[in-house]
Amino acid sequence: MQILTLNKIAACGTDRLPGYTVGDNVTDPEGILVRSAAMHDMELPASVLAIARAGAGVNNIPVDACAEKGIVVFNTPGANANAVKELVLAGLLLSSRDVIGGIEWAKTLKGQPDVEKLVEKGKGAFVGPEIKGKKLGVIGLGAIGILVANAAKALGMEVFGYDPYLSVDAAWGLSRSIHHATDLAQIYSQCDYITVHVPLNDGTRKMINAETIATMKDGVRILNFARAGLVDSDAMLAALADGKVAAYVVDFPTEEMIDVKNVIAIPHLGASTPESEDNCAVMAADELRDYLENGTIRNSVNYPALEVARTGDSRVCVLHKNIPAMLTAISAAIAEQGINIEGMVNRSRKDYAYTILDLIGHPSADTVKAIEAIDGVIRVRVI
Repeated sequence: MQILTLNKIAACGTDRLPGYTVGDNVTDPEGILVRSAAMHDMELPASVLAIARAGAGVNNIPVDACAEKGIVVFNTPGANANAVKELVLAGLLLSSRDVIGGIEWAKTLKGQPDVEKLVEKGKGAFVGPEIKGKKLGVIGLGAIGILVANAAKALGMEVFGYDPYLSVDAAWGLSRSIHHATDLAQIYSQCDYITVHVPLNDGTRKMINAETIATMKDGVRILNFARAGLVDSDAMLAALADGKVAAYVVDFPTEEMIDVKNVIAIPHLGASTPESEDNCAVMAADELRDYLENGTIRNSVNYPALEVARTGDSRVCVLHKNIPAMLTAISAAIAEQGINIEGMVNRSRKDYAYTILDLIGHPSADTVKAIEAIDGVIRVRVI
């Protein structure tokens, strides 16, 4: 099989694809490995079965269009979580103590006499509060949010966490001392610091806006290591100008946020560690390989998760619309050939569904065509 790489992928990831042809000049690939390359205007070959993003965000991938074509899109949630957590903690400190301003001022003392005296005289301009004892609101308790919440608690902060979709697994990893906020209003009204860790979608776009900022404490410090679009830039600039927001730390700087007083614009360094890049590469390669070889779906953003041990002689994987009577139609097409179904598992996710059938025997080309002809079937693979 052939895998196209659209960015440099760490060797520890591509090495997990033995026997595959992997490179940036591959034609007719079955899989694509990508980090940040923009794919919305890319003409995807009909051969592409899956795309694995070595990172959490998939804004650079046309996820919905891929679903319509039967292309499974994977991401790597949690692989870069520790790297982002560490930078968030740095952001907390930088937003409180004007370390950056102090460093830049210290540079101006080069060549002046009595630097030590000048330092002692001028350092008062960069005084800032400690984070210990302050209240931190963590919006979104996924892989990153949980690590941030737990670490901030260990540093002596009082932490409030909000996530209406908190999973059971995530809840197990959250410190019992974290306050469970029942709504965002509690976070906005009580917290001295607010950090956002949610995906960007229609429901979260510009969630930090003039209306929500107005409900926050005066002098609040806001951190955004998720996506720039979560914050209304105009509202943030206005709040910074009048002092409502004391500092804004963003890892996704936009043109209007650069060189603004009390904005710390970091050039998307959240996952820029060798450890994070390695973790993401390994996880993406494993997801891609397991899907191509076994039909297993883990961490897809457009199709349901489905993992089942293989039985029988062959496996048929069907990506289809989530509509009634689909399983009956697929089973009938296979029964027409007189093949016994050893096992069948189906999962759905909103408009799309995925069915795996393990068979005794092998389906004929005509059987595959019959399944493909069923209304609502998007793609059929025989492994």
